[in-house]
Amino acid sequence: MNLVPSQYRNVSVADIPVPLDEPSVRGYLLGRPAYRRTRYLVARHGTASAVLEVSKESEQPLFSPITAVALVAGAGETAFVDAPEADTAIPSQLARVAAERAPRARCVIVRGRYGHVSFIADPAPVRVTVVEVVPPRPAKLVDQLTRVLDLAEDLPPVELLPDLVDLAELAGSRPSAHYLFPCRAGGSAAETLGAVGPGTDGPGAAGKGAGVSYLDEVPGRRPWTLVGCARSRAIHDFFYGDEVDVVDMCPRALAGRRSAGRTGPVLTKCCLLEDRVSAESDCVVVPWGATFAQVKEGLQLALRAYAPAPP
Repeated sequence: MNLVPSQYRNVSVADIPVPLDEPSVRGYLLGRPAYRRTRYLVARHGTASAVLEVSKESEQPLFSPITAVALVAGAGETAFVDAPEADTAIPSQLARVAAERAPRARCVIVRGRYGHVSFIADPAPVRVTVVEVVPPRPAKLVDQLTRVLDLAEDLPPVELLPDLVDLAELAGSRPSAHYLFPCRAGGSAAETLGAVGPGTDGPGAAGKGAGVSYLDEVPGRRPWTLVGCARSRAIHDFFYGDEVDVVDMCPRALAGRRSAGRTGPVLTKCCLLEDRVSAESDCVVVPWGATFAQVKEGLQLALRAYAPAPP
């Protein structure tokens, strides 16, 4: 599964004058010279394409005779796709093109950015669930992971499965005339809840029209419900020193509560982690303000037990 050339320069493309069945291409190619870096050949005959793996007499000279030919994917199970926006050096991008443009093909050849050609055979990207809260939108951790994968030549194909928890809906599960959020991140908590303005009381008892304040602004104490986490509760205790009703919005805690029926690795975040990444069984947790390096580290840990060995 997920056979992707380690480098697209290991892939050559050739129009050949024989049908693309294995005996015909073997008879045509054996003994012909091949470039020393060529491991795979995208063979084309008319509108049909097939993928072959070739062995050579030697990889030392610039060209060497082909000594063996194996069919990776025949013409009847292969699709050739032009996707100039895709970087064919990135396995996740190849898998995405295959799923979107040729979902029934066993092997998808992609001519992508810079005119480079590569392929993915038997695509089966690792499905990573990302538990995150919104706003802000786009969901930050999902966006960071997407951007990491768009440059990840060294990771297997990955499909992200966002599991997004809307903070307004979460707050509405505990009806209140006033909510206290940790901060203005995303700038839309008050808008989502329909507040007249920050720190104001609306006419409703929950959701739309509720008042909204922000803990990092240390507003005057009101009978509010805190939509936060353990760190928010500790900050609340420091400034106000009294009991408060809390709706837990920690993605790490939400991931644990939403795990029923889930398979595959999970990636989420927690503000109690300040400078490290934590792996807990199949759940990996990055810091709330994770750098791209930490996000990639978390993704690598999440994939470790699920990714197939590289070809």
